[in-house]
Amino acid sequence: MPSPSLPPATATSPSAPPTGATTVADIRTLALVGAAGAGKTCLAEALLLASGAITSAGSLERGNTVSDFDPLERRLQHSLHAALMHCHWQGSRIHFIDTPGAADFVGHSLPALEAVETAAVVISAVNGIEPMAVRMMQQAAARGLDRLLIVNKIDAPGVDLAALLAQIQATFGKECLAVNLPLTDAHGAVGVVDCFYQRSGHSDFGPVEAAHRTLVEQVVEVDAAWVERYLEDGDIDASELHAPLEQALREGHLVPVCFVSARSGAGVTELLDIIHRLLPHPGEGNPPTFLKVTGKGDSARPLQAMPDPAAHVLAHVFKVTVDPYVGKLGLVRVHQGTLGTGMQLYIGDGRKPFKVAHVYLLQGKTAIEVPRALPGELCAIAKVDELHFDAVLHDAAEDDHLHLAPLAFPVPVHGLAIAPKRRGDEQRLWEILGKLVDEDVCLKLAHQADTNETVVYGLGELHLRVLLDRLREVHHFEVETQPPRIAYRETATTVAEGQHRHKKQSGGAGQFGEVKLRVEPLPRGGGFEFVDAVKGGVIPSVYIPAVEKGVREVLAAGAISGHPVVDVRVTVLDGKHHSVDSKEIAFVTAGRKALLAAMREARPVVLEPIVDIEITAPAATMGDITGDLAARRGQIAGTDNGLAGSMVVRAQAPLSALAGYQTRLNALTSGEGHYTLALSHYDAVPPAVQQQLVAGWQAHDDD
Repeated sequence: MPSPSLPPATATSPSAPPTGATTVADIRTLALVGAAGAGKTCLAEALLLASGAITSAGSLERGNTVSDFDPLERRLQHSLHAALMHCHWQGSRIHFIDTPGAADFVGHSLPALEAVETAAVVISAVNGIEPMAVRMMQQAAARGLDRLLIVNKIDAPGVDLAALLAQIQATFGKECLAVNLPLTDAHGAVGVVDCFYQRSGHSDFGPVEAAHRTLVEQVVEVDAAWVERYLEDGDIDASELHAPLEQALREGHLVPVCFVSARSGAGVTELLDIIHRLLPHPGEGNPPTFLKVTGKGDSARPLQAMPDPAAHVLAHVFKVTVDPYVGKLGLVRVHQGTLGTGMQLYIGDGRKPFKVAHVYLLQGKTAIEVPRALPGELCAIAKVDELHFDAVLHDAAEDDHLHLAPLAFPVPVHGLAIAPKRRGDEQRLWEILGKLVDEDVCLKLAHQADTNETVVYGLGELHLRVLLDRLREVHHFEVETQPPRIAYRETATTVAEGQHRHKKQSGGAGQFGEVKLRVEPLPRGGGFEFVDAVKGGVIPSVYIPAVEKGVREVLAAGAISGHPVVDVRVTVLDGKHHSVDSKEIAFVTAGRKALLAAMREARPVVLEPIVDIEITAPAATMGDITGDLAARRGQIAGTDNGLAGSMVVRAQAPLSALAGYQTRLNALTSGEGHYTLALSHYDAVPPAVQQQLVAGWQAHDDD
């Protein structure tokens, strides 16, 4: 992802206040999360326009929105990365993050939750509640964030907003209450009317008074004193309810629902008012939990950062971008203290400090330099190579070994083997892939020694396709790809012996070595054992390492199918040598061929990796999923009830049978299913599969 464009070192944007936000109480932070197509990027544009941060709104079609500034995002017309923006409203500085909605890019969405007080889950009035909205609501609740539901596209033809609100309450709970209501005027234009601070009037849902009382009653329930006062007075002015309101938001006792149309602007200024008046500042939200390990073997001790500008600095790197021209840029949430230019900071447990040369506020790709950032603010630090995702920045020695409680990221299981088109570019490929992996916590890079392949793992086909596009379009690097090879193994199933005499005479000094050995199976996971049982010096001890070398050559290259041999014990029993012609190479060859002969008699089998697979999908699709798994030689281990009408299937299946499984799962679940894999064990392949593997290797060996 291209880094935001940095201004010259001496430049400061005139649009930014010279010292950032005035106080911590002026700061609001929220992440716009939810499904792709819900309108998060358009809503971000509408918020910037209504607040005066921009003079005209961009659009996805024209490719000129503030947050989607990446060339790939403009071409695909949807977000691929989290982007930071900010605006000012009624004295508050509002930081918000536009995040991708596709499940493949959740590695960019989830870290945004570590940087904010409020998760604003955007729901399309056209598409209704989608799996990504459910997922982000669950993640936000697990992190103890305040939650705000934003129903977008309220003026789309044919939408039933009352039914959608009922569906929201059925899915997420009765605590989801509207704080404004849709109102259609005589000309058919849809707007909104406040129902928290306002008591009178009408809406498309009925009288405002009823919605107002429901809200007030929900808020006062968190405190018995407020309940008593409400019962005595019959009503309470909403302007007096700030403290119990914030408590209700922190405890999840109230999840506000508001209605907007990002396209027409209906409800956008009202949403800004809600953010300013209702949502918490950094001192009112639930503070994030830091964990500190004080010594080796000690359990982690929880600590809470205090949003005090005068305290020592604690900040967290929640995103890293690497640009070929600008370098590394770390996006930082300040949790405690004041982060300013010129100060010395440490990265995690590092003993070498770095100097903060510049502090930036980001407006999409534009970086605005400010002298400081207060607790709660989202800022950026550039050109510090040691920065990495999830790093904790601090200026005090006692904050070593401190980190945030980890997020539960999905495990990348969709693999792709990548090789450079030009020979000799392997090192450069590894360096570029390393930078891309640094930017996305849900990408994993590995070198498979068994198959000698560079494999990158992602969350799906789209995830990896965008990675390849970035390699080609941003880094101008051409690669070849193929599915990663399955790491099969071979082993023996019974005890057998083999013997080989290597004798070669070519006119001068010859080669002679004879080896007799035994192979026997070990339990799964037993590895390899080499035993020297030679007696009487028939094979001089100086040649035993040569015999072992020949044996290990077979272990690496395979005996029947070209895959490594595992879980065997090889015992050298007997042999012969010649005082003149015996050489190391002769015993290497004799050891190798003796083991091959023994393996042929040991009833060898090919082993395949068996993985634990856990599938989460709508309950209605369970029959199709279990049937499909059975067809893939899968065995169901159990099922559990999930959230929001989903179920979880636990099973074991051969890894080779799961190639392209995400595509199949998408077809079975209409894109609502996802799964994780973990290696369980190795087991023998069916005879028909073994015959194919053996025949294919023998044909290759003959060639």
